[in-house]
Amino acid sequence: MTNKVLNDFLEPQLQALRDQGLYNTIDTVEGPNGAKIKVNGAELINLSSNNYLGFSNDDRLKKKCIEATEQYGVGAGAVRTINGTMAIHNELETRLAEFKHTEAAIAFQSGFNCNMGAISAVMTKKDAIISDELNHASIIDGCRLSGAKVLRAKHQDMDDLRRVAKEATESGLYEKIMYITDGVFSMDGDVAKIPEIVAIAEEFGLITYVDDAHGSGVMGKGAGTVKHFGMSDKIDFQMGTLSKAIGVVGGYVAGSQQLIDWLKVRARPFLFSTSLTPGTAAACIEAIDIMESDPERMEKLWENGTYLKAGLAKLGFDIGHSETPITPCIIGDENLTQQFSRRLLEEGVYAKSIVFPTVPKGTGRVRNMPTAAHTREMLDEVLATYEKVGKELKVI
Repeated sequence: MTNKVLNDFLEPQLQALRDQGLYNTIDTVEGPNGAKIKVNGAELINLSSNNYLGFSNDDRLKKKCIEATEQYGVGAGAVRTINGTMAIHNELETRLAEFKHTEAAIAFQSGFNCNMGAISAVMTKKDAIISDELNHASIIDGCRLSGAKVLRAKHQDMDDLRRVAKEATESGLYEKIMYITDGVFSMDGDVAKIPEIVAIAEEFGLITYVDDAHGSGVMGKGAGTVKHFGMSDKIDFQMGTLSKAIGVVGGYVAGSQQLIDWLKVRARPFLFSTSLTPGTAAACIEAIDIMESDPERMEKLWENGTYLKAGLAKLGFDIGHSETPITPCIIGDENLTQQFSRRLLEEGVYAKSIVFPTVPKGTGRVRNMPTAAHTREMLDEVLATYEKVGKELKVI
C-alpha cells in the first residue's frame, strides 16, 4: 500500500496534470517502429518517431547486431574503466571520430548521459554556462549538476548572447565560461547559428558545446550541424545520440583527444555504468557506414520533410520556423492540442501532442517527423487527415 504522505502528494498532482491537458498517455507499439506502426491493433501512419533514416528495423543493422552478440555476448559485463571495454567499443569510438571529423570520441549509454556527464566533468561552481533558453532538458540538468552559474540567453538571439558573454567575462567572477546550444532544436526544427556563435565565442574566450542529437544524420551530409557550417575544428564539444538517425541507442561526445581523455576519467556515467552492449555498438557502426555510402536516404528524408511542411502550410496550419524535416503544427491551447492529436489517431495518423514542460505553456503542438521511410502516398493521406481534423476542430 502506498505511503499516505506519498499518496497525498501524488493524487492531486496527477489530477491537476489531467485537468490542464498536460498528462501524457504512453502507448505501446506492437512491432517495429517504422513508417507505419500498430497500436492497440490499429495500423497507423507514424509521424512521432525520431527514426529519421529508418535504421531501427534495417536488416543490415540487425545482422551486425546478431553477429556481434554471438561473438562478444549480450552484455559487456563491466564498466568501461574496469574490463567492460571491448574491441567493438573502441571501433565504434574511432568510427564516430571519423564521422564527426574530430580527433577522438567517447560513447555513452544515452544522449542524456552525455550531457549529464560531459558538462559536469569540465564545468564547476567556479564557472558559468551560458545556455540557450530553449535547450533540451538534459542540457539543463547537466548544467545544474555541474554547479556552475547558469546564465540564460534568449533563443537564437546573437545580440543577447554577446551581451551575456560580455557581462560574464567582464565580471571577473568565473574561471571558465561555456556556451551550450542544441544544434537542431527538436520541437521547432530551427538550426543553431554556428558561425555567429563561433565568432562570439572566439571574441570572449568561451568554451563551445553543441548538442547535435537531431542534427547528426540529418545535416552536413550526415555528419551534423557543425559540419554543415564547415566548423568541425571550431566547436569544443560535439555531442550526439545513437538513437535517432543512427536508429539504435546511446550517445557520444566528439572532440579533441585531450578532451576525450579527460572525459574517460571524469565523466561519471561513463565511469559508473556498464558500457553499451556489443550488438548496439556493431549496429551503430553499420548505420554510420551506410549513411556515408548511401546519401539517398538523407535526400529522401529532406524531400519528405519539405513536402509535408508545404502541404500543412498551404492548408493554413502554423508550422513555425523549422529549417529541418522536423515539422511542428503549433496549436497553442494544451487541451485542444491533446484533442487534436487524439482525433488524428482515430483517423489513422499517429502524431503525438507536445505540451508543457517539453515546450512553454501556450505553445502546445503536434510534432510531425517524416522519415526517409515514408512514401508520398502516406504523406498525402496525412495531409488529407490534417485537413479534416483541422476543420472539424476549427484550427484552420
